[in-house]
Amino acid sequence: MSESDQPTLLLIDGHSLAFRAFYALPVDSFQTHDGQHTNAIHGFLSMLLLLLQKEKPTHLGVAFDISRASFRTRDYPEYKGTRGETPSEFVGQVPLLQDALKALNIITMTKEDFEADDILATLAKQGTDAGFKVLLVSGDRDAIQLVNDEVTLLYPSRQGVSDLTRYDPAKVRDRYGIEPWQYPEVAALVGETSDNLPGVDKVGEKTAVKWILQYGGLEEILAHADEIKGVVGNNLREQRDRVERNRRLNRLRTDLELEFSPADLVRRPMDEPAVRELFGRLEFRTLLERVFKLEGSMGSQSSADTPEGVIEGEPSTAPKAPVPQRELRGEQLQAWLAEQTAANPDGIGVVVERQEGRAIGFGIAGADDSLSLSWPPSTDEAARAGLEPLVAWLAGDSAKLFHDAKPQLKAMRASGLELGGLAFDTLIAGWLLRPSGVDKTLASLVQRYLAEQLPESDPNQLVPDDEGDTGSPAQAWYVRRVVHALHHVMDERDLRVLTDIELPTLRVLATIETSGVAIDTDLLSSLGAELSTRIEGLAQEAYSVIGREMNLGSPKQLQQVLFEELGMPKTRSTKTGFSTDADSLADLMDKSPHPFLDVLLQHRDATKLRQIIETLERGIGPDRRIHTTYVQNGTTTGRISSNDPNLQNIPVRAEEGRRMRAAFVHGAEFESMLTADYSQIEMRIMAHLSEDAGLIEAFNGGEDLHRFVGARIFDVEPADVTPLMRTKVKAMSYGLAYGLSAFGLSKQLRIDTNEAKRLMTDYFARFGAVRDYLRNVVEQARADGFTETIYGRRRPFPDLNSANRVLRDNAERQALNSPIQGSAADIMKIAMIDIDADMQKQDLRSRMLMQVHDELVFEVAAGEWDSVAQIVTDRMSHAAQLRVPLDVQVGRGQNWDQAAH
Repeated sequence: MSESDQPTLLLIDGHSLAFRAFYALPVDSFQTHDGQHTNAIHGFLSMLLLLLQKEKPTHLGVAFDISRASFRTRDYPEYKGTRGETPSEFVGQVPLLQDALKALNIITMTKEDFEADDILATLAKQGTDAGFKVLLVSGDRDAIQLVNDEVTLLYPSRQGVSDLTRYDPAKVRDRYGIEPWQYPEVAALVGETSDNLPGVDKVGEKTAVKWILQYGGLEEILAHADEIKGVVGNNLREQRDRVERNRRLNRLRTDLELEFSPADLVRRPMDEPAVRELFGRLEFRTLLERVFKLEGSMGSQSSADTPEGVIEGEPSTAPKAPVPQRELRGEQLQAWLAEQTAANPDGIGVVVERQEGRAIGFGIAGADDSLSLSWPPSTDEAARAGLEPLVAWLAGDSAKLFHDAKPQLKAMRASGLELGGLAFDTLIAGWLLRPSGVDKTLASLVQRYLAEQLPESDPNQLVPDDEGDTGSPAQAWYVRRVVHALHHVMDERDLRVLTDIELPTLRVLATIETSGVAIDTDLLSSLGAELSTRIEGLAQEAYSVIGREMNLGSPKQLQQVLFEELGMPKTRSTKTGFSTDADSLADLMDKSPHPFLDVLLQHRDATKLRQIIETLERGIGPDRRIHTTYVQNGTTTGRISSNDPNLQNIPVRAEEGRRMRAAFVHGAEFESMLTADYSQIEMRIMAHLSEDAGLIEAFNGGEDLHRFVGARIFDVEPADVTPLMRTKVKAMSYGLAYGLSAFGLSKQLRIDTNEAKRLMTDYFARFGAVRDYLRNVVEQARADGFTETIYGRRRPFPDLNSANRVLRDNAERQALNSPIQGSAADIMKIAMIDIDADMQKQDLRSRMLMQVHDELVFEVAAGEWDSVAQIVTDRMSHAAQLRVPLDVQVGRGQNWDQAAH
């Protein structure tokens, strides 16, 4: 029989591969609207489809374990005993995976008292005896013993199930230096941690292989055990029973009586209605398309069944990215841009090639044609000749589509180019649909919404094989197609948040990042030096308390000092001992004060502050300004975050934090700094959403909210509310909005749990609408599957229906505050957009510098204070129409700290 005529039997260890898929794909990114986790199913089926496409097996079967109990556990009850409890998110996926395989007409097999590997071993032997070429897919290395000239093991890597290493006899010899059938003999000597089979002490793989090669096999090693010298020889003789037991248990059975033979596993056509029904229930739109493409029955699909990401009129067998035309100039370029704009009124894909923060080229793509253009430096006027149509088109209003537009917009501005008509950003749109997802790259979006792989050149090649298919024109073409796919799944609310809030905010943030904020480097350096001196002094003080030096940053050494040498009460248990994190040590200091702990906590605080300063100093550019990067898609609530460096983690109340802020100054050409801060915006949104009459009365009356609430709860006059009472009320008011429990409140305020319960009971007795709102928002989210802000921003919460209590409780806490935080984020963004527009309209030289939580920071030009203050106050206070006023506090000074209010 020729190799081409030889049938191929593909055998898969179902549980092994499903577990690999479960840990390879994020749990929270693969859930149906009713909370069913699907990452293991999705990963397994994706791997299966790749295997079917690549290996083209004629016969196929999948084996599953019934339980952990087998003849091996009867022999050795501790077998696999160290494996943790199966994650609850995984448990329900195996039956659904088996249902999916049944719908695909793939036979699944189990055998009471045996493991899946025993089934595979039996079928592999039967298959080779019957003339099959056999492929085994398993993440269990015991399967290596089955490898021979007709049996190849496909072993998944740690990265997941899509990357499979092929183990044939040569590969096994190359990797281990032995024959495949000898692998379990090595494992018997070394032991297998995953199966809880301890080996011979101090015998590693190298020693075991050396013995195998020297004596020829395990039986001969044991027969000559007396000849082996040293500690390992003594261990082998004393622990011989371990070796014999391990070899007995890791030997795979090849003689099982099975319901199916290899011939019975011939591939059959799938049950199309069953596949549609189950994949629809699991929300596997892109996988459904891949299945039908593989089966060759895509033509039977109706438009109503179009999978996610496949747009009507744009078939799933999409053409190869069009070959780019290069270096059009003048009238030809103008005609091409006009033609593509007319043919693609919904938008043209654009990718800006960048180098050192400047634009050096463009990839531009419509539906069926694309263009590649270089953008020379401004000093090369001759090379720029004929590119005027590009400059005008980029600045014009025709729709342009981007992925991660902000850095590209900044690069264009740095090169003297303006961008008009920004109509879509696939990075932001993908985040709006899946705010907790991991779709950060164009490649991940192409895979999710088009079920395709973005062509990318091999990074190890000096010269790519096909530059035209991997360059910016091809990427721009994929951007356009992903935009179409996202339009297919986004509703009006999603699109409104994208176009009215996020894209205009993107432009503002690009401007802020480019401007940066001036830094008094001498002041920052001086503070850093002071902290270094203090850190060293505190370290010496700590050493004197315990009588020796140690690494104060080492958890292991701290555990020894705190819990062994000083005999302090144990904190919560961790994998490496007892916790030495900040919260645990703060609790310990509160319950068991000690001079060493006191100095240690001071040392940690000072070290953290110095690290912040070092990060800030690294972020200072040649212009002596810090240019942070604001991230729009970095949170699930919509809040803007700051990176490289992070300007949102500078302590507000600590003296050192204030001195750090004092180092943020206005530029020499400006007169002062202005800060504008929303006062208690989250509580105001709480009052608006809950419609609580008491809270609304407090805000509309201009009362001090926490004093007002304290007077109601403690039944005293507002003037009699003590600072302690106010502190308790403030912690509770904000804590309730974040799902804080009575236990959490008691820990935060360091009061008895019963007192915390009484506080919460009294609060809800007087502000009942708040209680009703918080209860109803969770129940509504449970029914809808998401929460929603005032402006329609949605955040999915599939875990609200999870069977896992921990996941469910965590989702409930997040759902409580998500509409409040998300609405606050939207309000801030709208204010920034309107302020920026007004300042441009009035042609002011003043600039917005920073956005930090609920605060905006500006540097103000001479003579513009009144105009800027009026614009900022008006736009921030009217960014939303709530049942209570949005209070804005404005401050003025020569630096950020002085301008605080």
